[in-house]
Amino acid sequence: MAEMADANIEDAEQMNKIEAPSQTPETAADEAKPATEEQEEPENASETLYIQNLNDQVKLSYMKTTLTNLFRHYGKVLDVVAHRNVRMRGQAFVSFAHVDLARKALKEVQKFPLYGKPMQVSYAKTRSEAVVKTLSPEEFDEFHALRLKRKKRSRWDNPVRRKLRLKKEALATGAQPEAPAPTAKRPVVLMPDEYLPPNQILFVQNLPPDITKDALVAMFSRFENFYEVRMIPTKKDIAFVEYADEASATVAKDALHNFKLDGEAKIKVTYARK
Repeated sequence: MAEMADANIEDAEQMNKIEAPSQTPETAADEAKPATEEQEEPENASETLYIQNLNDQVKLSYMKTTLTNLFRHYGKVLDVVAHRNVRMRGQAFVSFAHVDLARKALKEVQKFPLYGKPMQVSYAKTRSEAVVKTLSPEEFDEFHALRLKRKKRSRWDNPVRRKLRLKKEALATGAQPEAPAPTAKRPVVLMPDEYLPPNQILFVQNLPPDITKDALVAMFSRFENFYEVRMIPTKKDIAFVEYADEASATVAKDALHNFKLDGEAKIKVTYARK
């Protein structure tokens, strides 16, 4: 990027010295052809050229000055229009006083590398305001009004604006806007008890329904740093056992997990969820 910035500054300093593309063998051959072999003028030929594939890393003011200095070799440049917005990035319009000037420029500048990118040149679909103001001043006011009207209509028909407009109209009439289609909720996946991180509190499951708190205290207090047993009145088959630290809880868990408390069913001892 730094190299691009330096190149832009160097190009900007030499903008007034920029030369039109030299004549290529193909161009010379085309000009040497008899008039009867010349291609017919496109129906959309106009005084304004539409330039694409411009280097959008170049500062806009530098690019406009460069385009002016480049195209003035073909005749008087009435206007150069370029914008910063995303839709017009890398594009510009160059207007001449006569279609013959635009024709010659299009022919010779096509694919000319400007700031490292070959330009794509074609005729603009409509005349520019600069052209109308210069060549047909009596029509300018009407042309300008129609152009503003078209621009306003295109903005009005913008899909985003249309959606907002329909929503406002629905609210104004008291109608309820369409509710978005419900999306299926993603199921919550819990980590298995066996893979929970170490914790000083143990979760004991599969206890016999007649087990007592005293029996659990007698079983788990055999290990160091025992603190307490907490049972759930409505769930007789589970309990929580707390130790002073994780290390002590881990020793008890490893010793009593899958222990057959009543000689048959194995109790399950894991770390409690935090």
